[in-house]
Amino acid sequence: MVAVFNKELLSWYLITLKLRETVESAIPKSPAGGTQLLEFPEKHQQELQKQQTAPSDSLQIVIKEDGENCEDETKSPDPEWVIIIKEKLEQARQDDAAGSWEKLCIYRVPHYLREGDDKAYVPQIVSLGPYHHGKRRLRQMDRHKWRALHHILKRTDKDIQQFLDSITELEEKARSCYEGSIGLSSSEFVEMMVLDGCFVLELFRGAAEGFKQLGYSRNDPVFAMRGSMHSIQRDMIMLENQIPLFILDRLLGLQFDDPDQKGLVAKLALGFFDPLMPTDEPLTKTEKNKLESSLGYATAFDPLADQGEVHCLDVFRRSLLRTGPKPIPRIWIKRKPSANRVADKRRTQLIHCVTELREAGIKFKKRRTDRFWDIKFKNGVLRIPRLLIHDGTKSLFLNLIAFEQCHLDCSNDITSYVVFMDNLINSPEDVAYLHYCGIMEHWLGSDAEVADLFNRLCQEVVFDINNSYLSRLSQDVNHYYNHRWNTWRASLKHNYFGNPWAIISLVAAVVLLLLTFTQTFYGVYAYYRPGS
Repeated sequence: MVAVFNKELLSWYLITLKLRETVESAIPKSPAGGTQLLEFPEKHQQELQKQQTAPSDSLQIVIKEDGENCEDETKSPDPEWVIIIKEKLEQARQDDAAGSWEKLCIYRVPHYLREGDDKAYVPQIVSLGPYHHGKRRLRQMDRHKWRALHHILKRTDKDIQQFLDSITELEEKARSCYEGSIGLSSSEFVEMMVLDGCFVLELFRGAAEGFKQLGYSRNDPVFAMRGSMHSIQRDMIMLENQIPLFILDRLLGLQFDDPDQKGLVAKLALGFFDPLMPTDEPLTKTEKNKLESSLGYATAFDPLADQGEVHCLDVFRRSLLRTGPKPIPRIWIKRKPSANRVADKRRTQLIHCVTELREAGIKFKKRRTDRFWDIKFKNGVLRIPRLLIHDGTKSLFLNLIAFEQCHLDCSNDITSYVVFMDNLINSPEDVAYLHYCGIMEHWLGSDAEVADLFNRLCQEVVFDINNSYLSRLSQDVNHYYNHRWNTWRASLKHNYFGNPWAIISLVAAVVLLLLTFTQTFYGVYAYYRPGS
């Protein structure tokens, strides 16, 4: 292929090419199998080289050996949209190569869950971590974060550079805990981790040791167990508002000159979040010992043990579920192995509502335990632990469910419990009866609000009933419910033994029936045996 840069040169070259074809047809083949080409005079060769190297603005032409010509046609660069696609593919390749999903534990709540109540997932007072960092309505708390950092440096006589250098070592590991890219520079990210982490630790230690002992005045607007503390606790338990636990461990270790200490932050976190517990069932020491001996395994949750917690929400969730092995889920749909089956959102009905179960003769009783999820069923009696509903319960359950939906390394036990209670509660009457039995206590405005709360908690949740620890219990309840004799017996008791007057009426009717039967018998007997 020969490139020609001038129209006059093109003419010369075409003439030469034609002459070459004519001459080659008359020249015999060379021994090597080629043809002896006509050589250009030296003058013509120099002129040709000069014209080829000379710059020209003329139209560029490409001449192929077969004599065809076309317009320029040096390869043009890829279009912009193709370049963007290639960049995205390169980023995907890097993500897969880095294995960035393995350490992911702090997620953005999926949009399909936010449709229920976005406010339950978004902090209202304080931001922790990068997801809500810098939002205007949350900046008011920043000055109190700096106050907390100042108190720590003053109390420990440490230099801020020591904190910054130590967290810089963990920056890459901390970034991998968050979903998506973080639009903060290295210095901004480290500053945020130190500032937010020290603020969290001051709250934890203040709740355990007393804020006055840490150097805060009794009328402090933030560092005091009153005022906005409940709202701060609710913000700090949200999934999008978490800081990796190893960052908090490192910052607390620096204060105690023990950078590698673990477990103490988890213990402090449990004490701080205790008011958010969904149960307040007081148990005596004897009752606790009796409960643990009857269960047959250790039930205490040890926050000082390294159990793989990833952040404070995970610590709180593990403390709620402190227990040994749970019942093995019973497979309801025997089509494919559970490992290969996709959860079906259409099949979330575990059990009938309270009203329907009562009509089938099932009784409800409160179970004396501090584990609100530990439900038992035996001999037609459904025993449910006491559940306390307050204004923070909705946000707490929603964030726990969101974490279980996103994080693959945890079970769906909280989701199973909430779905079970959602099935039980269909109306304010169901809530009222559970309250009457001592199973449910709430601080909301009405029973209707509680019923609406549970009916909305799992509105968009994808849940597999075959993977629920309550699936076996639910199947036992449904089997009892479907037995017709239980329904008839319950109907008889409800209609004729509901109050003393109904019982008296029934007894009188039975006596009257017996007397009528006796009179009829003797009348017939006298007719057929008159002599006797």
